[in-house]
Amino acid sequence: MVEGGSAASAARSATAPGLRVVFLGTPQFAVPTLRALVDSRHTVCGVVTQPDRPRGRGQKISNAPVKILALERQLPIFQPERLRDPRVAEALRGWSPDIGVVAAYGKLIPEDLLAVPRLGMINVHASLLPRLRGAAPVHRAVIDGALQTGITIMRVEKNLDAGGMFARVRRPIGPDETSDVVERDLASMGAALLVDVIEQIAAGTAVEEPQDYMFATYAPRLTKEEGLLDWSLPASFVHNRVRGLHPWPHAHTFLDGKRLILLKTRVVPSPADPAIEAGEKAGPTPGTVLTADNGGIQVATGHGGRVEILELQAEGRRPMQVREFLAGHHVAPGTILGGRGDVPGPERRSGEPIRRGGSGNREGG
Repeated sequence: MVEGGSAASAARSATAPGLRVVFLGTPQFAVPTLRALVDSRHTVCGVVTQPDRPRGRGQKISNAPVKILALERQLPIFQPERLRDPRVAEALRGWSPDIGVVAAYGKLIPEDLLAVPRLGMINVHASLLPRLRGAAPVHRAVIDGALQTGITIMRVEKNLDAGGMFARVRRPIGPDETSDVVERDLASMGAALLVDVIEQIAAGTAVEEPQDYMFATYAPRLTKEEGLLDWSLPASFVHNRVRGLHPWPHAHTFLDGKRLILLKTRVVPSPADPAIEAGEKAGPTPGTVLTADNGGIQVATGHGGRVEILELQAEGRRPMQVREFLAGHHVAPGTILGGRGDVPGPERRSGEPIRRGGSGNREGG
């Protein structure tokens, strides 16, 4: 397996015949990979993408990003409702692919489809496997406060993201970066690394390294319920959830019974209080507004911390800076945020080891 991707470029060989590639992907994350393949010396013989769905505020039926690019490049497109439909395997066989590339298709790839390309299928996965297998590796890395993440090019097999690894590349995560920014960069990095691996496979020089299942962790799909903030968590945990749940489902709280989406926050130091440190008095209740001015709204968190809200969005309104929000809303120190709905109960953190084998190869990015 190649680390970093640079050595993989040396494997390119003009004498090795180009490969016929069938591509399976749907969202924006997959677009750079499809574009890189189309612009390479290899042939994209067909694109499988999910059916058109309602999108955006108006919920109008529209094409997914991969379909838009495939139409621009005049590629054959197939949009099955179910991959187990016999017509899918028939279509793939008709394209005569040498290899399949999966990038965030969003559904399980059945075993019979994995066997259609003579060289199998490989996947662009947005984590440093074996950590963070599953549908939401980028968001979970940010939520967990990880200092780095990356891309792994791996073989798709029956078990969830458990196939052999061909190459990995790393990317640091800044303390205030949101998951959409990290994912955008990873999409570009993954596209370049994928083409390098395709070249290695075409030249017969690719090397697979098995994953160590003892280090495998799981990144479950995000749910709307996870957006409700628990102010009793430490300040860094609250801040990381705001970053990791952006742009969906967004971290939110409640002010006067109305939902308030938090778009940008930062952790700020708490002033020293000898009485609190000595246990002579309790600190502010988590969720209490400590200060509210044009610079930001500071809120108490668990463990004596505080988070400052910098950008937010009131229910039914557009995103705005705190200065603009406070011009139309009175938020006094002592106001308690929260109070409507229950904080989700304990759940397995994405860094927790996988304790039983999962099946399927669903890819979320």
